[in-house]
Amino acid sequence: MNQPPDSCLAIAAHAKPELRMLALQCLCEADVAAKVAAVEAMAVAWDNGGMILAADAALSAAAAIPGRPSLPALVPPREVKHRSMATVEGRAAMIHALAHIEFNAINLALDAIWRFAGMPPGYYADWLKVAREEAYHFSLLARHLQTLGYSYGDFSAHNSLWELTEKTSDDIVARMALVPRMMEARGLDASPRTRAKLAQAGDEEAAAIIDIILRDEIGHVAIGNRWYGWLCQRRQLEPLAAFAALAVQYKAPILRGPFNLEARRAAGFSEQELLALQQQE
Repeated sequence: MNQPPDSCLAIAAHAKPELRMLALQCLCEADVAAKVAAVEAMAVAWDNGGMILAADAALSAAAAIPGRPSLPALVPPREVKHRSMATVEGRAAMIHALAHIEFNAINLALDAIWRFAGMPPGYYADWLKVAREEAYHFSLLARHLQTLGYSYGDFSAHNSLWELTEKTSDDIVARMALVPRMMEARGLDASPRTRAKLAQAGDEEAAAIIDIILRDEIGHVAIGNRWYGWLCQRRQLEPLAAFAALAVQYKAPILRGPFNLEARRAAGFSEQELLALQQQE
């Protein structure tokens, strides 16, 4: 395979760009602003018919993935400092943590596009939509962080979301089961509490951003649910039993309540699965 061009947006003059190759190049991009801009450009080109899809192409990464800036420093979750929400620094730390989640979410959506060949076109279109919305969320949070006098990278962060993404790189069923349906769905559960803390601290702008993120994340988790269900049907797997087995196999974190049942229902979780979740509380 030819060495990919340096820029995420570089394309051959004689041909339309290919979605999965560009997704891989964007995933390798370390500059945050360039990654965000490239995702938006990809989505616009896709919507306008300016891109092709080679769903069956075998791709390999020519650079380390994911591309990330030198900061924030990545530390174990227990070493991420918690600060009082009564201070500007405390609110900034919370916004920074959310921005880091969204940055990782951009990368995992791009990874879902390039890594897994042989899926229907709708799968790739869905994950491009997710990447675009995660980039938008990151931009909202990064801009708000700047109004508080801070920038992305000013606080340490943990890498749990991407670590599970790496663990599931060998199996698309495991990826769909455990990343959008487990890790991202935790965001649905956490959003009401996070919003309440920010609003109580008087940061109504940040609270409004959480509303946007929750609205969109319901759709992202629904995409994970849809493709997990599609894959289970194709492989003749019982979804709940397969999920439980994969959670054990990949040492996924144990889910603890409270759960945002309304948002999870909207994202496509069955009543049987919601009942099983509540029995873990």
